[in-house]
Amino acid sequence: MSQQPVLLPYSDPAFVTDPFPVYRQLRDDGPVQRAVIAGGLEAWLVMRYEDALAALSDPRLSSDVRDASDPRLTQQLPVTERESFLRNMLRADPPDHTRLRRLVSKAFTARRVAELRPRVQEITDRLLDAVVPNGRADLVADLALPLPVTVISELLGVPAADRHDFQHWTDDMIRRGTELPDPAVVDTAWRRMRSYLTDLLRAKRTQPADDLLSALIVARDEEQRLDEDELVAMAFLLLVAGYITTVNLIGGGISVLLAHPDQLRTLRDDPALLPDAIEEFLRYDGPVNPGIARFAREDVEIGGVTIPRGATVLIASAIADRDPSRFADPDRLDIARRDNAHLAFGHGIHYCLGAPLARLEGQIAIGTVLRRLPRLALTVPPGDLRWRPSGLRGPERLPVTFTAGCPEPASTA
Repeated sequence: MSQQPVLLPYSDPAFVTDPFPVYRQLRDDGPVQRAVIAGGLEAWLVMRYEDALAALSDPRLSSDVRDASDPRLTQQLPVTERESFLRNMLRADPPDHTRLRRLVSKAFTARRVAELRPRVQEITDRLLDAVVPNGRADLVADLALPLPVTVISELLGVPAADRHDFQHWTDDMIRRGTELPDPAVVDTAWRRMRSYLTDLLRAKRTQPADDLLSALIVARDEEQRLDEDELVAMAFLLLVAGYITTVNLIGGGISVLLAHPDQLRTLRDDPALLPDAIEEFLRYDGPVNPGIARFAREDVEIGGVTIPRGATVLIASAIADRDPSRFADPDRLDIARRDNAHLAFGHGIHYCLGAPLARLEGQIAIGTVLRRLPRLALTVPPGDLRWRPSGLRGPERLPVTFTAGCPEPASTA
């Protein structure tokens, strides 16, 4: 099928704030469309739920960017150490993906994550303790960002004092807009991040601790189940992926509630709905938007459209999760929605390893905000919030007011 690619209008603030009307029209025009996405890159959008679900498990679609025919995809990666940057399980296919994922999967089981609940609650309450006397806060800077950063730093064994540095480097590496990122900026950020991680791993070799990075060093040095480049790439992936989407889940979830006062009241009245509410936030406006990139190993037919070998395929989970053929009244936020098999965490072998941790942090953070911040309200209209323009969607700031001096923290979420 030959067609001119549709330009997604990332330069339009209205689209960045609410891309779903454009997405809906695109899907109505055809379930698979060529489009120019963030950074000016071209991709085939797979937008129907049934097709997206199948594509996420299709072995003909590779996770390895080296299978892509567009040279700009690798050009936007670090120049000096491009190969080592790609040696992580997010961009690996079996058998390497299977081996790498097995090394860390035990740290993210539902049971291990449940054991973190008291600590996540403690961090959440400490962060809110700092703002409750003021009657106002930025719930991104004051809660949604520092909570998951602190949790993943403690899990990995990364000093919390270093978080500002690696957040800055991460922003430089993943920032997306209408243009490709400056390769020099990306390269500098990666070199600084790699140098930091190399020094941190060296220190842990000298003084190991009961943390995930120390366990990975044992797997590298004693068991030889990964090489040094894979060790650094794994540390990078766990550190960055361990917080960045959860920031957007918490910030985005609260912002969506504040834009839907009826749903906010329902959740306040019935906190037992919180797990269902988290799933609905992920479906309705999740942190990965528009979706998950794959690369065609061969010509692949999806939805009656032949996608050529080497093409970038964007499995548009954010669009598929509002497919009316799968979800009733999909553009309506319904925190009590039961049939909610969304694709926000992906599907198949690459299903998000950190999903249990993200859910736990989202439930505790949002539940505690609703309990401890009475009369919570945005200080700006919902449409005036600024959203990140990249594929990782969330509000940049979340300025709110509430009744100051609210109750002491409870012992559970």
